[in-house]
Amino acid sequence: MAIVSGVNIPDNQRLEIALTAIYGIGRTTSKKIVDDSGMNESTRVRDLSDEELARVRSAVERNGLLIEGDLRRETQLNIRRLTDIQTFRGQRHRRGLPVRGQRTKTNARTKRGRRQTVAGRKRVVGP
Repeated sequence: MAIVSGVNIPDNQRLEIALTAIYGIGRTTSKKIVDDSGMNESTRVRDLSDEELARVRSAVERNGLLIEGDLRRETQLNIRRLTDIQTFRGQRHRRGLPVRGQRTKTNARTKRGRRQTVAGRKRVVGP
């Protein structure tokens, strides 16, 4: 496997898609990186020579992106800052509820967990 900025990228994928395996690089950014390195985006990673792989690595470093551990750390610090200053968003993070204003009365099952039955509460049957 080819290693770019400490991450193994899949050999059997096209270069543009394989770069998205790096945390912090999406489709648009990977397309820009491929163009900067002067590579063909449809080339498979397994077909790259060592020189071409070095050009891709330098293009990733040149873009000055926060990727992998640095990006994860910055995100964690931002969330910790919000919880420390006790903002509404910080409280939602702490409680594990949706942060961006979504409704929680009927949806948000992924965040809230399985449905739990409440004793003494009956379902209303339609008219």
